Amino acid sequence: MAEFRSINPQEIFDNPFKLFGSDWGLVTAGNPEGLNTMTVSWGGVGIMWNKPVTFTFIRPTRYTFEFLERNDLFTICFFDESYREALSFCGSKSGRNVNKVEETGLTPMFTEEGTPCFEQARMVLVCKKLYAQFLNEESVLGGEPVLKQYNGDEYHKMYISEILEVLTK
Repeated sequence: MAEFRSINPQEIFDNPFKLFGSDWGLVTAGNPEGLNTMTVSWGGVGIMWNKPVTFTFIRPTRYTFEFLERNDLFTICFFDESYREALSFCGSKSGRNVNKVEETGLTPMFTEEGTPCFEQARMVLVCKKLYAQFLNEESVLGGEPVLKQYNGDEYHKMYISEILEVLTK
């Protein structure tokens, strides 16, 4: 991790709407014995409980969900545009069926705590889960446009996570 330097989360210079909306990122959880990653385009950053946090949304049918549930820590890696194809692959294929690391050529590395991230990332958020809850139909206030995303099932689980560290190149 020699290429990376640690910065305060309040020093993140990226537009959070662009990070999660159009740039995408990879949510990665696991350990050196096994990991999985998936593309995330729903989420954001902010302050909650006087801590810098990120919030992400993962469907329980995603293989990465299992890794998130088993681990307290995970990372969100952001990349330059040249990795768009790799991120697209990681968002369209399941780690149950393919080895995303081998298929994309991404190189895993691990934080001091053993949490996986990728050498090619330009920025890494090291996150610790603080709160998790499934979205549900009863709580949707946006009506039909929001509910169309679900077809009555497979609601995402929202994770609010403390940003423990931001690694940047």
